[in-house]
Amino acid sequence: MLCLKVDVFQTFKRSCLTIWVRAKNTMDDLNLHSPADANHEPAHEPSTAQSAPTVAAVSTAPNAFAQMGLAKELLAAVHDLNFTQPTEVQLRAIPLALQDNADKPANDLLVSSQTGSGKTAAFLLPVLHTILIERQALEQEEAKEWALKVEQAKANGEELPKKPRRKNPTDVRHVKPAFPSALVLCPTRELAQQVAKDAIDLVKHCKGLRVACVVGGMPYPLQIARLHNADLVVATPGRLLDLQRSKQLHLSKVQFLVVDEADRMLDLGFAEDLADIHKLTESRRQTMMFSATIAPRIQQLAARIMRTPQRLQIESTQAQKSNIKQILFWADSQQHKRKLLDHWLRDTTIDQAIVFASTQIECDALAEDLQQVGFSAVALHGALSQGLRNRRLQALRDGRVQILVATDVAARGIDVPSISHVFNFGLPMKQEDYVHRIGRTGRAGRDGLAVTFAEFRDRRKILDIEHYTQATLNAEVIPGLEPTQRPSRAPSHEPRRGKPGGKSFAGAKRGNGFKPRGAART
Repeated sequence: MLCLKVDVFQTFKRSCLTIWVRAKNTMDDLNLHSPADANHEPAHEPSTAQSAPTVAAVSTAPNAFAQMGLAKELLAAVHDLNFTQPTEVQLRAIPLALQDNADKPANDLLVSSQTGSGKTAAFLLPVLHTILIERQALEQEEAKEWALKVEQAKANGEELPKKPRRKNPTDVRHVKPAFPSALVLCPTRELAQQVAKDAIDLVKHCKGLRVACVVGGMPYPLQIARLHNADLVVATPGRLLDLQRSKQLHLSKVQFLVVDEADRMLDLGFAEDLADIHKLTESRRQTMMFSATIAPRIQQLAARIMRTPQRLQIESTQAQKSNIKQILFWADSQQHKRKLLDHWLRDTTIDQAIVFASTQIECDALAEDLQQVGFSAVALHGALSQGLRNRRLQALRDGRVQILVATDVAARGIDVPSISHVFNFGLPMKQEDYVHRIGRTGRAGRDGLAVTFAEFRDRRKILDIEHYTQATLNAEVIPGLEPTQRPSRAPSHEPRRGKPGGKSFAGAKRGNGFKPRGAART
């Protein structure tokens, strides 16, 4: 029995040895042709002589973001996001924002650029770069001090010091007031959450750099816990001041203040809040204001909170976006407008769409009517809870909702490239909001279509929009749905019969102007 076990063991040993030898020979054969040995081939080999310069050319190819001097961690994040070349606003604003030395303070910037032009990265990248470089310098200094402390303990024959254990930041006992280095102010919750998401994407390779989002409608304990050790805080003014007054957040160490969409900030009545935040962050060294529109009141605000700012007019916001087609349909009444909207929403080329309403009541009514006739639609406005707003926006991004019916709260901060159509069912209160509305489509290099429905009593608003955008809204008609009236002014272009074709639809039983989605077209 013992001999049998020995024979089995010897056989197993020989099998393992054979397998190992064969594997080694295979690896040797592979190594003979591996690229790692290319440098050891004779210099007269033509293949090596021709391929080496090519590899060098690829590895040293110029990168526009790298030439700006950004940190390698941010460059890695930019690469992950497939940002190959900076936009014009990034190319001009980032180098100016990075100019900072002991002799000359950092540049204050007042930047005007179209929506969707890359403004968010234009202010996030330089701010995050400066914070990251200063943090790395501080960590190196702390490492030197720790090494010196260890050496002194060794020289004195003492017990080596131990670093304190990291405490759980979510534990209530360990929560301390936050002292952020940078602050980004946004007018709406949706825009603040979008900016915070972009910032988190940019710092994913930055060790220890924390981003927190502070908006109304969210639980206080959760936001207080997330503020722990936050370097960059993205916030709406109201909730930010609430946390500051309760001493959960201190703004005395803020070095960078960014006001995003400053014109909308004033529209929503945040002027006094901005003045309070300006006083609380007076020791800051840089202020930047970014917006798609720079009105005289914005210049007055800049004069109060900025030091001789450099103004960058990247692109006229009044210029019509070439990749967004804008058309106008005149309607006799609200019922007529609903029939026009129903006709357009049955266009099979629509990926996702936003229908803008003037009021919250109109927004809810439109969404309910669309749902009852079979459309995948939800409403979004300021009266909804923040949790519900977040869920509906996420459903839109995930493609689970095709039509978002919204008030102007959604005109800024929604970046969904699949939105192919924007419908202005209710006209905006301000001409600037029209620019932001249509800017929700035609993103990420795609083409977009902006359709406006207007009653004849809205002629003055249409003229104001055309004057502001410096472009004429071409009036079109749909066969079978032509208006019975004519606008008092002669249009700049003769009305033409527009796409899509077809005849009028009978309203649903409720008389809402919509026909059930499954109904055949006539």
